[in-house]
Amino acid sequence: MSKTNSGQVKKSSQVVIVKGKLDISRSGMGYVIVDGQEKDIIVKPNDFGQAFHGDTVRVQISKDNGRGSRIEGKIVDVAERKQTEFIGGIQVSKNFAFFVSDSEKPVPDFHVGLDKLNGAVDKDRVIVRLVKWAKGDKKPEGEVVSVIQAEDINDMAMKELLLEAGFPLSFDDAVMKEANDLSDVITREATRVRKDCRDILTFTIDPVDAKDFDDAISIRNLDNGCYEIGVHIADVSHFVKPGTALDKSAYDRATSVYLPDRVNPMLPEKISNELCSLRPNEDKYTFSVIFQITNKAEIKHKWIGRTLIHSNHRFTYEDVQEVIEKKDGPHHPKALLLLNNLAKQFRAERFAKGAINFSSQEVRFKLDDKGKPLGIVVKESKESHQLIEEFMLLANKTIAEYVSKIKINKEPIPFPYRVHDTPSEEKLKPFVAFAKKFGYKFDMDNQAAIAKSFNSLLKEVEGKPEQHVLEQLGIRTMAKAIYTSENIGHYGLGFEYYCHFTSPIRRYPDVMVHRVLQECLDKNLKPDKKMEEKCKHCSDKERKAMEAERAGNKYKQVEFMQDYVGEEFDGIISGVASFGFFVETVLHKCEGMVSVRDLSDYDDFRLDEADYALVGMRTGRKFRMGDQIKIKVVAANLAKRQLDYHWIPDESEGTVSTVKNNAKLAKGKKIKSKK
Repeated sequence: MSKTNSGQVKKSSQVVIVKGKLDISRSGMGYVIVDGQEKDIIVKPNDFGQAFHGDTVRVQISKDNGRGSRIEGKIVDVAERKQTEFIGGIQVSKNFAFFVSDSEKPVPDFHVGLDKLNGAVDKDRVIVRLVKWAKGDKKPEGEVVSVIQAEDINDMAMKELLLEAGFPLSFDDAVMKEANDLSDVITREATRVRKDCRDILTFTIDPVDAKDFDDAISIRNLDNGCYEIGVHIADVSHFVKPGTALDKSAYDRATSVYLPDRVNPMLPEKISNELCSLRPNEDKYTFSVIFQITNKAEIKHKWIGRTLIHSNHRFTYEDVQEVIEKKDGPHHPKALLLLNNLAKQFRAERFAKGAINFSSQEVRFKLDDKGKPLGIVVKESKESHQLIEEFMLLANKTIAEYVSKIKINKEPIPFPYRVHDTPSEEKLKPFVAFAKKFGYKFDMDNQAAIAKSFNSLLKEVEGKPEQHVLEQLGIRTMAKAIYTSENIGHYGLGFEYYCHFTSPIRRYPDVMVHRVLQECLDKNLKPDKKMEEKCKHCSDKERKAMEAERAGNKYKQVEFMQDYVGEEFDGIISGVASFGFFVETVLHKCEGMVSVRDLSDYDDFRLDEADYALVGMRTGRKFRMGDQIKIKVVAANLAKRQLDYHWIPDESEGTVSTVKNNAKLAKGKKIKSKK
């Protein structure tokens, strides 16, 4: 068996097997998407084998007549499941039970043994987990994980989002057993091989509702005039060992998922909220970077290694912000003010060296006990957030720089870098042309000049009407950050070397970083030949988690706006397309669409891509991204997670009837007078 340059696996000169992702259309036809291959492989429903929509599969090509013709194939193996839990209905009879999925994509019925019903009865709505699908069996076998109560509509909606994104809702028994068997006792061996930092002032700073505290900061004065500042990270790799059920589960998930009303954790709560959470007044295992820093933010010395810490206090961001603003507080105000002063210097230095100062607004929902949104709050990034951000960035950069210098046979050691590519010229050029219309100039001579131009623009645009649109469009020109063993640096942060080290409770790449780092410290290197494959998996799961989080936010926005159908709001045009424009309400940041169909009474609107606008062909009326307008909420569809708005003309444009009459005049039609 040999491998071709395109990644195809040949068994013989006639048979070709390729690996790709199965996409099943609503009609039931399947398409396998193969990286680097222009044409998808068509797979008929009878040839799916044991694959579900979204699975990574191996497909044997059965028909390929060359260039221009369609390629057909048959799935011979499932390499990786996208989804193993499903929502649907259970049908129970005297001798057997079947599960029927609610999925929009075709899913075969599951056979469920009567001993696997977990309390479910006929016609219950349930969550079922795939147990096995033996070769030769027509149907997969499943077991009921839980029964969905009729009143838990919000709960069900969030669970569906997680399952569709490929994140299991629960942990297998083997995973839970391993987690529950772990001990929180600090052993004598640990105190011997770790630096003991338990007598140094240490605290955590986190959101008010956080339970998994995976980073802490320590601080003390040194005799040489420097400050010793430690960034201490939960030592997840002490508990989660390679080859265990815990490790496999964490890798498969690769990330925690944060929805408006819950966290779907990467690790069981015993680990994430107890053993590894750096809770106050408890001794904990940590992996640390300890710096000696002058009051001018000059780093004189760095130490990396495993430690023991004892957090003295748990701060919320609000606590720290109050200390910063009042210059005083009940717990360690001098330490907090000193750390903030250093963080501001680090931040200023980063931007001076080419980091780009993008900021984006996030929303947080106030929910009742059933998960129904009662209000929406826009989260601001304040100095307390930036304090923690700067020290975490410093630790991440320090670890990446350290590992990058270590070589095996003059080759870099495989390592999961966090990289961010430079903006593509294709995306940048239209943005630069658009910014020029507002009077902002861009130097595109080199990447450093582009970064400097971005920062100048972001500073100049602050507080102006065009701020929102230029910030949003600027972010869209940027590449997506990913994990890879091929380091190209992090353009947005302005770092030559960068990784994720500081959140191992919620990100698997951080666990990978900890393991490689310990090998480097021990001088016992075991290069991972599958590092790039693991990086790609983590990047894919991160993207899926972000999509689920966006969908969760959208669901809650639609649910919130259901109470405001018929009401008018101020909004900002947040996007344009040939079929209409998107509007985000100023008050709640809830995005909906004004359809071009609903504008047809006023004019015939066409998309002007260069101007990010819809333009009326007769009147010249423009709806441009960033424009402030008034809208009415006309529909809120929870099933589709969709808000529909109507445009309300402002006073300068007259009433709706005036606008319509002006449009008719532009067409040369007579206007009937109302009696």
